[in-house]
Amino acid sequence: MTKIVKIESDFITLGQFLKLTDIIQSGGMAKWFLQENTVYINGEADNRRGRKLVDGDLIRVPGHGSFLIKK
Repeated sequence: MTKIVKIESDFITLGQFLKLTDIIQSGGMAKWFLQENTVYINGEADNRRGRKLVDGDLIRVPGHGSFLIKK
């Protein structure tokens, strides 16, 4: 089941997203998490914590689920 993640701004970074969804406890963990895990954005692997996620992006984090960004 895909979870909806609502954002108020035009975008959220991948690092902020991981913290917002409680996948990581702090922003400082993002770099480590992305080195150790593969995150898929719209079906493509990406590990840049500064990657901008926008309305309509589908993020899949193996072991944590799928998420849809909604503004």
